[in-house]
Amino acid sequence: MSRFMKKLALTAAIASMATASYAAFSDAQQKEIQTLINNYLQNNPQVIISALQGYQQKQMQQAEQTIKNTQKDASKYAKDLFHANNDPVGGNPKGTITIAEFFDYQCPHCVDMSPILNNAIKDNPNLRVVFKEFPIRGPMSEFAARAALAANMQGKYMQLHDALMQIKPPFTQESILAAAKSVGLSIDKLQTDMKSDAITQQINANMKLGQDLKLLGTPAIFVGKTDATTASNINYAPGFVDQNQLNDLIKKNS
Repeated sequence: MSRFMKKLALTAAIASMATASYAAFSDAQQKEIQTLINNYLQNNPQVIISALQGYQQKQMQQAEQTIKNTQKDASKYAKDLFHANNDPVGGNPKGTITIAEFFDYQCPHCVDMSPILNNAIKDNPNLRVVFKEFPIRGPMSEFAARAALAANMQGKYMQLHDALMQIKPPFTQESILAAAKSVGLSIDKLQTDMKSDAITQQINANMKLGQDLKLLGTPAIFVGKTDATTASNINYAPGFVDQNQLNDLIKKNS
């Protein structure tokens, strides 16, 4: 067999590697496969670009479909979104329009969203905001979430929430507790409450709800009438939304 035919046969083998184990080739064959692939890609860099573009497009399509599904399914979880027990509530507790925000204190976009939500509360006396602690960025995020929920037991959730949003990274237990002390919380009680089963269950419930809704990350905003029961009454906005965008979502439910 000529060298060209050998390479041709080897190239065909590469194409069928999806169904054949790479380990089945000898060391010499694996090296030749790697050489062929490297040479081909170096001579045809557009293949890499095309593959990356195709992958990116596929990922975007999947993300768009996930967003549509979340929007469609939101009404199934309206009670858990807007009326779960013990969720901290800002704004007007009796407001007829509700925002539910999933967030993480170490998420930069969530930090950027904080003053936007606070402005919305000031500008809309009929607005109710449910804060869904969603600590997806590691142990310090969970520690911060536990501290915030424990602060809620002392009636100072919003004070600590705002203080935590102003902490400069990296987060530490010391910086979180210092923020708690700065807003007048009893640190001994806070640390005891942070370990409570009630807070563990609340965080677990939020994490499960986020999984059920297939959230793509934080922040994640749901806006609807407080008594929403259908998908048409709940708008889902994944990621950061600016003041105008948030105001538009609120107006849709006014």
